Amino acid sequence: MSLAFKGRHFAPDIILLCMRWYCRYALSYRDLEEMMAERGLSVDHTTIYRWVQHDAPELDRRVQWCRDRNSGSWYVDETYVKVRGEWMYLYRAIGDRGETLDFQLSQKRTTKAAKRFLVKALNRSPHNRPSVISTDKNPAYNEAIASLRREGRLAASCQHRQIKYLNNRLESDHGKLKQRIRPVRGFQSQKTAHNAIRGFETMRMFRKGQFRSMVDSLAGGSEARFIGRLFQVFVA
Repeated sequence: MSLAFKGRHFAPDIILLCMRWYCRYALSYRDLEEMMAERGLSVDHTTIYRWVQHDAPELDRRVQWCRDRNSGSWYVDETYVKVRGEWMYLYRAIGDRGETLDFQLSQKRTTKAAKRFLVKALNRSPHNRPSVISTDKNPAYNEAIASLRREGRLAASCQHRQIKYLNNRLESDHGKLKQRIRPVRGFQSQKTAHNAIRGFETMRMFRKGQFRSMVDSLAGGSEARFIGRLFQVFVA
């Protein structure tokens, strides 16, 4: 058994199945509890919640090595997520092919928050420096990008376009992510929101085909087997 599942009371393939389905489809934890019951498995919805909180961030971490971030044009924007009854900001960036580059949950919509997100995205893409960054007209982005140019984190020639319609593709991508978030009906803490969203975003990357070459070559085209391989778990 993989060390990641040592001491846990359910088979690793069942844990991964529930985590993967929850993060990929518009399901609640109680929906999955009922679905497992139909398969003869008695799994409480709170147990599935704990699996998602533990394993969704781990999935995000394990796919880092095979993620393609080679995009010269970045589209950056933020959307809203309700956490404990209050709205928080989810910063997101996609590339010119619609591929997800990075994301970050923040309590504030400020220059500091925008810069923190861009630094995180740049750190996760050390060999991919954008030549163009498109944002809306939020002045925080202009200040954050100017600061990153001065620090040498972005090239002085990196163009910043603040034309709202250019970010329509990202607005559309926000909507598709929101379809998955909607059944959650609000997160209870920033930490639980962050962990679940890492899983949602990672499974959306699978849907976008960002790991297609790896899934085809290492798992015969099976997403389930590829994720099992990442966790050293055999999936039929």
